[in-house]
Amino acid sequence: MPTDAPRPPIWARPEPSARAPRFSRERIAAAALEIADTEGIEAVSMRNVAARLGAGTMTLYNYVETKDELFALMDDALMAEAVVPDGELPDGWREATAAIARRTWTVLSRHPWAITLRQGPAIGPNAMLHFEQSLAALDNAALDNAAKFDVLSIIDAYVFGSALRAAETRPQPDPDAVQAIVEYGMAQLATGHFPHTAALLNGQDPRDPEVAGPPLTPDAFATQFERGLQAVLEGVAGLVEP
Repeated sequence: MPTDAPRPPIWARPEPSARAPRFSRERIAAAALEIADTEGIEAVSMRNVAARLGAGTMTLYNYVETKDELFALMDDALMAEAVVPDGELPDGWREATAAIARRTWTVLSRHPWAITLRQGPAIGPNAMLHFEQSLAALDNAALDNAAKFDVLSIIDAYVFGSALRAAETRPQPDPDAVQAIVEYGMAQLATGHFPHTAALLNGQDPRDPEVAGPPLTPDAFATQFERGLQAVLEGVAGLVEP
């Protein structure tokens, strides 16, 4: 009879039962988020988190047994940021879904490393609350269960895809490198092999904010995200409001 049963998630275990535990999972997750935001996700380790908390590494293992569990705490802390506060979810499926999408995108933009952190299904308490809230947004929509999953999957794919594209612009490249790339691109356009791209730019510098092109700044990404979100919701409306 096999003895290596699947390891239960960290949420299935109670926190340390000491009368006054020195740390909490929330505090540990907050320390890990600070490290990821300031030093990058690669700098997140049990040792570095313990040092930021002013504790020994072995002390941290009393609360979190593996690095995967540490990442699970971080992921759920991000989901807590993505949950719309009580009483603030708008009425109507479209407005409510848009509010959740905007909030999720903002969290991912604030923590661009988070796109690579999520590698499996999230089942933490805040992730479940986020999903519950997403279903609540569709509560009055005339959809069966399969269609609800489709709608949420479509919107999630757009939110995460847009956040990933925005994350790819960070950190901003060296201005000299950008200049070299622009000069190379303009030289290629001059060959006549890219007529549609040349027509789009019409001889203008692609770095000019007045020129139509991909977003290059946080504000431009936010504006493009909103335009795309409305287009996605317009398409989804065909499922919700046939």
